[in-house]
Parts: sequence; C-alpha cells; structure tokens
Amino acid sequence: MNISSKARRLTAALVVAGAAATGGAVWAAGGGDQQITHVKWSFGGLRGTFDNAQLQRGFRVYTEVCSRCHGLKRLAFRNLVEEGGPEFPEAAVKSLAATYQVDAAPDEDGKVKKRPAILSDYMPSPYKNEQEARASQNGALPPDLSLITKARGIESNAAFYMFPVNFLRDMVTGYQEAGSDYLYSFLVGYKDPPPGVQVGDFMNYNVAFPGNQTAMPNPFAGGDGLVKYDDNTPATVDNYAKDVTAFLSWVGDPRLEERKRIGFLAMLYLLVTVVLLGLAKRRVWKNIPH
Repeated sequence: MNISSKARRLTAALVVAGAAATGGAVWAAGGGDQQITHVKWSFGGLRGTFDNAQLQRGFRVYTEVCSRCHGLKRLAFRNLVEEGGPEFPEAAVKSLAATYQVDAAPDEDGKVKKRPAILSDYMPSPYKNEQEARASQNGALPPDLSLITKARGIESNAAFYMFPVNFLRDMVTGYQEAGSDYLYSFLVGYKDPPPGVQVGDFMNYNVAFPGNQTAMPNPFAGGDGLVKYDDNTPATVDNYAKDVTAFLSWVGDPRLEERKRIGFLAMLYLLVTVVLLGLAKRRVWKNIPH
C-alpha cells in the first residue's frame, strides 16, 4: 500500500511544524567482503541524544521512500508525539493517522471492517500478508524495520588478540551504534559490480551487504533531490541515509536517552556509595590494631 498523496502532504506538514517547534573511517567486516562506515551519530556515546530535527527528516524519508515496501509494526502513531522522539504536534499526527485504514473491532456478526487509524494504533504494514509481500518483490521478503538497527550489526576481522582491546574500547566509549553504522553503509553502498563479478537475477551489488548481493533495489536510485526537505539541510542521498537511519535507530530504542540518563545516575550513586563506605570503614577500624 503506497502512501497516498494526502498522507505525503500531511507528512510534509509534520516536518515543517516539528522543525518550527523545536563520515568516518571505513571498516572491513564479515570476512573482508563488507565495507562499513563508522558515522559520528548525535545519539552515540555515553551522553548522546537524538536530534529531533533529524528524526523528523528521517520520518519523512521513511514515509516517502521506505514505507512502500517496509513496515514499522512496533511504532504507534502516539510515539511520534512523545518526548525524546520527533516530537511532532499532536494535531498533525492525528491528521496523518487518519489517512491510514486499520481493522476495527468485530461487529455483532463477527465481521471486521476498516476505520481510520487513531493515535493509539500502530502503523499498518504496506502488505496484507507475507505472501503478498513476496509476490511483489520477486520472492524476497522486505523486513519490518522496527528493530532493524538492533537486528543488524558488524563484525570486526581484526586479529584475535585485539578482541579484548576492542571490547574494552567499546565499553569505555559506550559504542552501541554498530547496527546504525551497518544500515547507513548499506543504504549508500550500492555500486556497480567490479569487473568479472556476475550479479544474479533480481539482485543488486552492495559493498556493505554480506556477499555483496542483495535483493533490495537501491531506494535512493533517483539521486539527490528525491525527497524535499523544508529546512536548510541539503537534499542529498548521504543525508537521506543518515536521517532515516537515525529515525530507525530511535524506533528501535525510543528510551535510549532515558536509559543513558538513568545509567549515568546509577553510576554516580555507586561512586558516592563507594566513597562513603570507604570513609566509614576507615573510621570504624582506625583505632583497632590489625
């Protein structure tokens, strides 16, 4: 089910209203056949937070490009209004939700009719079932994107003795964006196959995908200008990939900012507790020979 022109206009209105309200190194992974770019995300690190404007742009890219094939079954319309996310105006989200049709409660005869969606509803899938999805994609099944940045990741092909070092480095820096790095790299990784490489039927060459051949066509084949932004952000494929990746990272972990805040307070509490216990121990035992 392609998003209607009316829904697109409402999506644009969401981005405008929300905006008013509110590169890195390449890694080789998976045996050396993948090229993964490490991006500096605003939500990365121990104190990182989501950029509301970027989430709004990412939602627009999703609705205008990705929603034709991929669903977000774990995302409710009300989540688009909540703090820590895109934080769109509630009235605009209600208008957008009403452009979607969802199943109503069964009537007295047990028949299920359709009704306009409301804030408490989850975003409907673009397909009625898996069979319809596969039939429209030459047998491939487009995955739901709700947890895509959690389901995907990267593997280092560094020497085995570097694993403890990399593990400790990731702990200290709070690195949790492997799925986001992979998704961004995948979206910008469509290239012409090198000489001598044969690409299968209905397959596409991608430098970030394991094996380098994916059934998913390039969603940004139209190039720069495919999606129009309403702020001063350049409408480039690179920005489309970063913005929609940030949005899907939020969808997969909407409580990230709260989790980091609680974690920081917990560490501070433990530090204070250790200091107080140390001082208490010194006071209790200072006059006792041992």
